[in-house]
Amino acid sequence: MTPHGNPCTLERWLSIVGIGEDGVEGLSPAARRLVGEAELVVGGARHLKLAASLIRGRVLPWPSPMSGGYDEIARHAGTPVVVLASGDPFHYGVGVALAQRFPPDCLMAVPQPSAFSLAASRLGWALQETSLVTLHGRALEGLVRHLQPGARILALSWDGTTPGKVAALLTARGFGRSRLTVLEALGGPRERVQSAVAIVADFAAVDPLNTIAIDCVADPDAHIMALAPGLDDDLFEHDGQLTKREIRAFTLSALAPRQGECLWDIGLGAGSIAIEWLLCHPSLIAIGIEENPERAARAARNATALGTPDLTIVRGRAPAALAGLPPPDAIFIGGGFTDDGVFDAAWRALRPGGRLVVNAITLESEQQLLSTRAAYGGDLSRLQVSRAVPVGTMTGWRPAMPVTQWRVVKP
Repeated sequence: MTPHGNPCTLERWLSIVGIGEDGVEGLSPAARRLVGEAELVVGGARHLKLAASLIRGRVLPWPSPMSGGYDEIARHAGTPVVVLASGDPFHYGVGVALAQRFPPDCLMAVPQPSAFSLAASRLGWALQETSLVTLHGRALEGLVRHLQPGARILALSWDGTTPGKVAALLTARGFGRSRLTVLEALGGPRERVQSAVAIVADFAAVDPLNTIAIDCVADPDAHIMALAPGLDDDLFEHDGQLTKREIRAFTLSALAPRQGECLWDIGLGAGSIAIEWLLCHPSLIAIGIEENPERAARAARNATALGTPDLTIVRGRAPAALAGLPPPDAIFIGGGFTDDGVFDAAWRALRPGGRLVVNAITLESEQQLLSTRAAYGGDLSRLQVSRAVPVGTMTGWRPAMPVTQWRVVKP
């Protein structure tokens, strides 16, 4: 057995072969040989049909769930196995899942151009300057975070209805003048490219296998997401429990997100901290814990509207609701801080080197915070924001409630 738990020799017996819409003709001689010599060929029905003339071994369409296919591949360890995939198997493809289950010494990858590469070549776009996203099995609102004036986006569709839905989303967000190009069945005999401005787009009978290109043009009143923490408060639906813009920006700085990290937002409220955490980088994870069902639903709506539909919301009361959650790299406790066991449970779960940030508003919370800080150390900050408001015919300063913030790093 290998360290990964799979019975396999060091020979690269598992080949991942990318295949395009041009089928066998687009495969290199080496890829053709791998498919022809394989004792087991695994792939989607479309891939297997494209390569049918080469296949001599047993054919296995991916079962549902796919785990059954992985188990069957493992049973053929040490014998030639080919997995057929679309284009580049390691760009939103099955290659990553296979690499997580089988040691690298077992794998041989023969990629083809990805749908992104083919689309960029048709449009003359630079891939390194283009946002690459997938809408395949994912919420359409994932596009929102990428909508910027002048931005270019390539998106893999879920099906033939996706282009029309994207056009409607762009129009609703004030990007109706953006040009959409739908590229269907790229690289094969059925290839078709059609283009229209989003606000008048009417894409009919689109092939399910399509990629959408968006050349973003923003209207003057477009909903544009700022690239820095501290979004306008008006962007959030809330009932008053909202970490205000200035305090939010300071809090995100204290949480110091890093690539791939997980945040626990305990007492999610409107979800503003967790949402802005997710907006910092697409690799970040956020879990919000909220006892109030109305607030949990409101936070979910905010997350969808602001382009972070991947926010995970746990309904329940901390500390009980924290049990079994993935360990966090950062924790935010906002609004209230009491001796109810929440801090102890959160601190135990926090990874070494993780950051815990508490915002206290009431005197009681502040007293509890000060006594906890005496035992654990960390930094204290006092935040006070005043905003100019009308005072009769003149203008004066209206201070918001001061916030005491404690930040501590777990050794």
